[in-house]
Amino acid sequence: MTAEATTPSDAAPGRATRRRGHRRDVLGLRKLGRAAFLRAGTATARDRLPDAIEHVAQVHRRHHPRADLDALRRAYVLAEAAHRGQMRKSGEPYITHPLAVTLILAELGAETTTLTASLLHDTVEDTEVTLQRVRADFGEEVAHLVDGVTKLEKVDYGAAAEPETFRKMLVATGSDVRVMSIKLADRVHNMRTLGVMRPEKQARIAGVTRDVLIPLAERLGVQAVKTELEDLVFAILNPEEHARAEELLRLHQRRPDPLREVAEEVRAVLREAGIAAEVKIRPRHVLSVHRLRLKRGEPGPCDFGRLLILVAENADCYAVLGELHTCFTPLTAEFKDFIAAPKFNLYQSLHTAVADASGRVAEVLVRTHRMHRVAEHGVVALGDPHRAGDAETGESAEGADPTRPGWLSRLLEWQRQAPDADTFWTELRDDLARDREITVFAEAAEATEAPEEGPLHLPAGATCVDAAYARHGHAAHACVGARVNGRLATLRTVLRDGDTLRLLLAPEGTSGPSPEWLEYATTPAARIPIRRWLDAEQAERAEEAARAGETGKAGKGGERAAPPAGRATDGAPTPVGQDRARPPAGTRSDADGRDADADADQAGHEPAAEVAGVPDARVRLAGCCTPVPPDTVRGFAVRRGTVTVHRDGCAAAVRMVASGRPELPVSWRSASVGCRVTLLAEALGRPHLLADLTEALAVHGAAVLHAEVTPPRQQRVRHTYTLRLPDASGLPRLIRAMRSVPGVYDVTRASQATG
Repeated sequence: MTAEATTPSDAAPGRATRRRGHRRDVLGLRKLGRAAFLRAGTATARDRLPDAIEHVAQVHRRHHPRADLDALRRAYVLAEAAHRGQMRKSGEPYITHPLAVTLILAELGAETTTLTASLLHDTVEDTEVTLQRVRADFGEEVAHLVDGVTKLEKVDYGAAAEPETFRKMLVATGSDVRVMSIKLADRVHNMRTLGVMRPEKQARIAGVTRDVLIPLAERLGVQAVKTELEDLVFAILNPEEHARAEELLRLHQRRPDPLREVAEEVRAVLREAGIAAEVKIRPRHVLSVHRLRLKRGEPGPCDFGRLLILVAENADCYAVLGELHTCFTPLTAEFKDFIAAPKFNLYQSLHTAVADASGRVAEVLVRTHRMHRVAEHGVVALGDPHRAGDAETGESAEGADPTRPGWLSRLLEWQRQAPDADTFWTELRDDLARDREITVFAEAAEATEAPEEGPLHLPAGATCVDAAYARHGHAAHACVGARVNGRLATLRTVLRDGDTLRLLLAPEGTSGPSPEWLEYATTPAARIPIRRWLDAEQAERAEEAARAGETGKAGKGGERAAPPAGRATDGAPTPVGQDRARPPAGTRSDADGRDADADADQAGHEPAAEVAGVPDARVRLAGCCTPVPPDTVRGFAVRRGTVTVHRDGCAAAVRMVASGRPELPVSWRSASVGCRVTLLAEALGRPHLLADLTEALAVHGAAVLHAEVTPPRQQRVRHTYTLRLPDASGLPRLIRAMRSVPGVYDVTRASQATG
């Protein structure tokens, strides 16, 4: 039984007497209402609607003219009989609560199945009616909705009952969003009548409403419910600020509203332009006025509302915008286009602000009638998510369900990993506090390729770590870095809307999260698996230490247990410099090899380049820039008649030109000749990186003349290789092969050879 429901035997006589004494003026009305409700369920013909739901039916028919109301009639009859004798703590018959919830949903445009379930939403929880009976009498859909909003018993779950109830409700919402629509309407009516509760209970319920249900209403786009809940919560949790904002609204209502004059000017402009539009004044609600005071100070005469312009078609929205910005002075900083880029809750509108000739500034919203219906009623306006169209109105479904894919899909994914109710409750509140979303696009591995993965939707403030777990799940444990907009970025980098992202993963089992990841993981989808991995790693080390002690190594009790193969002791990748891999057989890694192959003529090979007009000139490729075909090159005479060939742009060549040394025209004899080249591989440190890179070199026939590895800094490491290639035309393939090694994010030609 809910906190709002009592039976006559449950109510203390003293309390009932005091309540009657304080409220004699409304007692008669309640008695009349109770009698009407009790007669309504029993004194009407089977084929007629009970009088108690006649108003609900009229509101419902305005939105759904062809709706079949028989299910509503039967649902009311069952609910009234089941709740008969139960009273709310306010003293009203309990049936008034499901009726009020159903009326709220009817006003939002909910279809008949939702209204049927809302009439029955407390029967399974508070009466002898079973879910099996609801399923038998009203079908599987209604039973699913009723079950979704039915609370779990505190007897079975204790303190975890509330968070586990919300978890159950969200899981049910994942398959049918109408579950949450009923819950939101239920909370609206409970908040309206919360004054009969103890102050501490009011504050607790208002806190949960603020932290969980208001964000859910925002994400589902049910603006009408969100704004009412915000004002009701504001009055309970911040009564003084609420009273101040209400007083400002009352004072404003006593004065002439200058927005009316601005609205008339706008109507005249649109009539002259031949645009059919409805111009309304949309007043601010109480919390909105309070927020405006905090942002701008005391509100001005035009700050207590906005102009709302409704048109027929999307194109008309932009036509209205053009007229407004032409005939009035626009405040360009206030312009936002949520039609071209809708919010994640399907909200669409043009936002702008204009000043008239008198300097009065008005905020303006421009949208179509359909956009307005979705903006106010959100998912409720979308109807049954299981139908392509609405049989009751004859309209096709407009827009898409905002719960797939997106925030709810992410929530349903991470909640499966939440080990207990406390973790779920904490992470849920934190997740719902993020009310904006960004879109990140995948970066192709090569510039000529298309991305293999689609866009990624993340909450604002998400980092590369969050993106890794959103994209790869548990495989993100092996993430070692990322490229954001083509540049290397650390995993703590905060992503922005429209960024391109390429995640760099090490081979599975060779790397894992470090505790620092928790400092910049902002989403539950990242934090929960990271914590579980770290806990498992700690348990594994403890178990290994215990086994070591049992085998006679207790004398080393102060020693730390060795980590599993391929992992560093702190969970971070092992520095590349500790990798004992050796270059492949037949390669050279000593500094003496730097010049051994520089002079092709001395090695007994035909020179790769020649001087124009001097075919027998002694030619040597410069060791500073290691040119290879088909690089653009230039030659310079050095000692003993030798000509050195440099890459165009080489720093040494630039200095020689600046000093006045004459340049000789040189060219390549052939592209398919052996060459010497220095490559720089930029990578994120991990075990076996050196072995994987040298394997790629060996596969492409590259002989290592010199190799150098700089010490890791912030998990970044640089490998420098001076190589001898049998064929210069194979250099692009080699670079691509090196870039494909996990952890390597760039490979470039060196402008200065090393060794």
